[in-house]
Amino acid sequence: MSKTISAGDLGIQLKKGDESALFKWFIASFLMGKRIQRDIAAEAYRVIVEKRSRDTARKLSGCSHRELVVMLGEAHYVRYDETTAERLRHLGKKLVNEYAGKIGNIQSASEDRKDFEKRLGEFEGVGPKTIEIFMRDAAAVLY
Repeated sequence: MSKTISAGDLGIQLKKGDESALFKWFIASFLMGKRIQRDIAAEAYRVIVEKRSRDTARKLSGCSHRELVVMLGEAHYVRYDETTAERLRHLGKKLVNEYAGKIGNIQSASEDRKDFEKRLGEFEGVGPKTIEIFMRDAAAVLY
């Protein structure tokens, strides 16, 4: 019954060193990691990343809280829209400020996969479920 959505299902082709694809999958995983229907989370990803082109950490962090709430609303991702909007902005800013906007830099700074996952968990709103979803597809190109 509970079919998972993969990176490929969203048209994200993960490859070693492809920062753009890793970032997109991280955002999709973040959205799907919440208690919300997977189809709504997938639509929120499409609205934010594809339709509104917030496809880098810098572009995402440059959004206002209100802009993100509107984008989430457009996708009917309304249950947690206020906190999710805030956390997405923080995610973008932290990625830019601490890792120059690159998931690969989190990996470079990490001793191993466990440390990498711990660092992902330091992003506000990123919990075990988001990490599990992200690593399900990203581990193959990161490790």
